[in-house]
Amino acid sequence: MFRNVFNYTLIASTIRLATPLILAALGGLFSERSGVINIALEGMMLAGAFTAATVTAFSHNPWLGVLAAVFAGVLTAALHAVATINYRADQVVSGTAINILFLGVPALLSGALFDSTGATPQLPREQTLPDIALFDAQSSPVLASIFNQKPLVYLAFVLVAATFYVLYRTRFGLRLRAVGENPEAADTAGVSVIKIRYAGVLISGALAALGGAYLSIGQNSLFTRNMTAGRGYIALAALIFGKWDPVGALLACLLFGFADAVAIRMQGTVNIPNQFIQMIPYLLTIVVLAGLIRRATPPKALGVAYVKE
Repeated sequence: MFRNVFNYTLIASTIRLATPLILAALGGLFSERSGVINIALEGMMLAGAFTAATVTAFSHNPWLGVLAAVFAGVLTAALHAVATINYRADQVVSGTAINILFLGVPALLSGALFDSTGATPQLPREQTLPDIALFDAQSSPVLASIFNQKPLVYLAFVLVAATFYVLYRTRFGLRLRAVGENPEAADTAGVSVIKIRYAGVLISGALAALGGAYLSIGQNSLFTRNMTAGRGYIALAALIFGKWDPVGALLACLLFGFADAVAIRMQGTVNIPNQFIQMIPYLLTIVVLAGLIRRATPPKALGVAYVKE
């Protein structure tokens, strides 16, 4: 039984299942490092997933679907930014409202465009994101199996490194962290708190939507209603678990991806109802949050609307 569950293909599954979490967690990092809580990651992922599948269905080009998904994510994030930054609405309430909104909007639009509120049309294999193998199957069969992934999988890991560099080695990253810690001091130093927070939230929307696009035209070949299944919330938990650091968030996402991969492989191999096995990633999320939420130290100005004196 354990050989069927724990083998090298489990590594490939872990990477594949962690990818949407990594992208959404990186998005949440930019937003929350600027001081804006982003509960709306789930809704942004749904916006990206639906848009990617819909545009691909009409254009027959998955890359256009990815670009459209990013645009949809930015628009969705703009709603959150306007509500929380300009009008100083409660950030948790605004994010929750966006999540609820995108539980219904895709179904409404899908019904109007495809006469089906449950799912978009199945995409042919050639219209989904292709697999890219980094190793030759004959010379390195194990590595070829592990690193035969969608382009967005590799992009996610590149973005972790890029986010680390931007956050800790660039002027923008310094300003982003300063605004999240002490917006009054940043404003006094000539940094536009509003512009930096807008940038953080909009980047979060783009990255979360990429995670959604991966789900609908990478991991799957269609959009189904509520297909994110709480991944936005798990990504937020991974961000907290990783202490608002890109490398920490990456490791946390891999942990959750591993739990998800194990849960999938255990179905049908152990004498336990599948419903209990499917609970494993969500139970892990609850345990992690319960154990670390008191010890995790968020940016000091997180969730605090800034009013210029």
